[in-house]
Amino acid sequence: MKPLIHGIFDPATWTVTYVVYDQAGGTCAIIDSVLDYDPKSGRTSTASADQVIAFVKEQQLSVVWILETHAHADHLTAAPYLKAHLGGQTAIGDHITAVQRVFKGVFNLEGSFQVDGTQFDHLLHEDETFAIGQLTAKALYVPGHTPACLAYQVGDAVFVGDTLFMPDVGSARCDFPGGDAKTLYASARKILSLPAETRLFMCHDYPPEGRDVKFETTVAEQRALNIHLHDGIDEAEFVRMRTERDATLAMPVLILPAVQINIRAGEFPPKDDNGVSYLKIPLNAL
Repeated sequence: MKPLIHGIFDPATWTVTYVVYDQAGGTCAIIDSVLDYDPKSGRTSTASADQVIAFVKEQQLSVVWILETHAHADHLTAAPYLKAHLGGQTAIGDHITAVQRVFKGVFNLEGSFQVDGTQFDHLLHEDETFAIGQLTAKALYVPGHTPACLAYQVGDAVFVGDTLFMPDVGSARCDFPGGDAKTLYASARKILSLPAETRLFMCHDYPPEGRDVKFETTVAEQRALNIHLHDGIDEAEFVRMRTERDATLAMPVLILPAVQINIRAGEFPPKDDNGVSYLKIPLNAL
């Protein structure tokens, strides 16, 4: 079956959350949800996630999966909130354990924090298949941006996470802990080796001035037009460009709160004795 896909764009984080479903009144998965977070006040809210809930209920869908392409550094996941309201299992790639090990050290997290991925309901292995109602989905391992990135192939559609952006934006940075430009090049070519008509759905869009937000393209369009990865660009050229470009980029605004929350599958850190959860801000560590 060809999946039905509804994208919800969050302008505060430039993130697209997807609801992928087999039919109205059928079964769906939610990919890369957003919990609103105000870095000035430390307050969270659920406007973005509530749009997802409204759509799921409008279409009378049953949620079976709440999926993450990776532990995002630019937004917090709303997975626990969505699960509480809609049900479903949370899932991420099994290499999340490598990310948890690194950031447990960076943030000096509590000793009880486990680095085995058990915060998630299910860890997906490379090429593992799973059902979304009448749809069959496949986990594609596409590291490089982080060591734990997955893309999700559902019928003729692939949700690429941060591996690729729209053709006029290019590719993801590779300078986070565990990132690697050579590895990202291989992951991108893996996606771009799929049939030319394969639909590709981006996790983010950062449109150049004068272009509206877009988040759907095709393998053919990427191979012809992607400014970083079109056909003819070899690995050495890409690695050189990516390394030089990454050296000029500032850290994402929400990287410190986002990673702390996202490696916990969206749960907040344990509350202190005053009943409040706290995030840590490591000084001079990144």
